[in-house]
Amino acid sequence: MTHFEPTWESLAQHQVPDWFHNAKLGVLIVWGLFSVPGWAPLTGDFDEVVKNQGWEGFFRESPYAEWYYNTIKFPDSSSRQYHNATYGDSFEYDDFVPIFNEAAKKLEPEAWADFLKSVGIRYVVFLTKHHDGFLLWPSDHVNPHKPGYRVHRDVTGELTAAVRARGMHMGLYYSSGLDWSYNDAWIRDYIGVFQAVPQTDDYVACVDAHWRELIDRYEPSVLWSDIAHPASSNLPDLFAYYYNKIPDGVINDRFKQELPMEEPGNLDIMGSPTGRHYDFNTPEYTSFPEIMDNKWESNRGLAHSYSFNRIEKPENYLSDEELIHMLADVVSKNGNLLLSLGPEADGTIPELQRLRYEALGRWLAVNGESIFDTRPWTRAEGVTGDGVPVRFTQKENELFAIILGPISPPHVVIHDLTLPDHARVEVLGSQQPVNWQQVGTSVRVDFLEAVATSPAHVVKFIS
Repeated sequence: MTHFEPTWESLAQHQVPDWFHNAKLGVLIVWGLFSVPGWAPLTGDFDEVVKNQGWEGFFRESPYAEWYYNTIKFPDSSSRQYHNATYGDSFEYDDFVPIFNEAAKKLEPEAWADFLKSVGIRYVVFLTKHHDGFLLWPSDHVNPHKPGYRVHRDVTGELTAAVRARGMHMGLYYSSGLDWSYNDAWIRDYIGVFQAVPQTDDYVACVDAHWRELIDRYEPSVLWSDIAHPASSNLPDLFAYYYNKIPDGVINDRFKQELPMEEPGNLDIMGSPTGRHYDFNTPEYTSFPEIMDNKWESNRGLAHSYSFNRIEKPENYLSDEELIHMLADVVSKNGNLLLSLGPEADGTIPELQRLRYEALGRWLAVNGESIFDTRPWTRAEGVTGDGVPVRFTQKENELFAIILGPISPPHVVIHDLTLPDHARVEVLGSQQPVNWQQVGTSVRVDFLEAVATSPAHVVKFIS
């Protein structure tokens, strides 16, 4: 077992563990004070809003309900208007604390874990602190600005136990870069995000103490930071401490300490600046066009917001088809997909979210072997003779062609594919006999009966 020293050179020896390569599908649970109002304007997905309205427009009319505290600072924002109409203009964000703590008494972490396990989720990342600074665990390190600013039960510990009891890995999200209880700056543009990162000695000490406490107490499989990290913090020491305690743990790329001084000219939508050391990077509401050499994880909400937004409607959500196609695309390119779950304040999983996850689970129950424990093939993309997109994955002597659309008798042709003569072919979920022929540089798969309707069909080639 490698012993890691607190240097960038030593940390670079850490390898992404097999469990993370194999997992493919995770859930980020985004739940906190903002779940009480549970409201954000329906301006669109993150990347669309930034492209169409610029960064200032994004922050004024943010579709992220978890940014409610910042969005209501804009006197002319839709969120401010909703807040005044619903709670009154003298109602402060911190007035949600007792409401949330009362609602949180009803939470059943084991019900969350049962549901996620039934879907096929392999790992969970739980939000322990978002940008508002409110804690979701009983820390021994009290916020000097807001004593008692936390949930009144150990939700992190309860959920960790429930998730692990069901064979899933448990990771923790913690907002290192922003904490509005330490720096209450009003964020109005891209640079404002990074200017708002607290750099004071007490915050540096707080972040380090919190991360170490989370590592010691809950032994997370994933450290998922967000936005950035205080510049003077000794990150190599923290990372070495983590790896030496959790050798098969992984760290994301959002521990950036060298912060940007100007807005990117192309309105970069790939998330936070990349840190100096990380096991995987985290494009937000977007993907990559090809197989990436390094491990990555696409993260997004099922709709426009990560957390619960009470006004999101079915048309704002990914369809079942879009969700399944997205998973296949990400996995074919060496990525994992981290989808958000945004419960209501009392822990209820909103119906629209539940329905989408259940649809994904049904598809995985039939086709999951083409997703889990696979690796990218020599290329990610292909096409059928009917012009339907295909994504490829592989494991050992098996090649999976995930057809992102309908197939119907008497055959389907997959272009630019050559198989050995002895290969066998199956259509996952079908018991009917399947034959195949090599036709030039294409493979024709013949079957006699219609296969069940599905957002994506998987043809398995066994060498």
